[in-house]
Amino acid sequence: MILKVCIITPDQIFLNEQVEEVILPTNTGQMGILSNHAPIITALDIGVMLIRNKKEWNPIVLMGGFALVKQNQVTVLVNEAESEKTIDKAEAEKNFITAKQNFEQATSAKQKVETNFIYKRARARYQAVQ
Repeated sequence: MILKVCIITPDQIFLNEQVEEVILPTNTGQMGILSNHAPIITALDIGVMLIRNKKEWNPIVLMGGFALVKQNQVTVLVNEAESEKTIDKAEAEKNFITAKQNFEQATSAKQKVETNFIYKRARARYQAVQ
């Protein structure tokens, strides 16, 4: 059986295709979706969504949002999405290292919140190109 996946950002339909399996980065961990999955709505964290076609896994970076799974349709509404093909590996690694250091050095609560967002974003982009 096939799943239809549609990723929608505020300015475009980022992806609309049929796949065999999806792994979503939810706020409580990763969630695998196969055909005939029970209906569910879940919040998405900043992270990497994995899509499997045949035996090939394709990562897509999601910047938070929501996903609706219903009747073999996965609808993903996100603030921003990015394909691994558009990410420069060297730049992603550099940004990840810098963001991690800034997060670890943050002292105030405000700094921790701000650097955590940047760190999660950089980590997701780095994971997608690994």
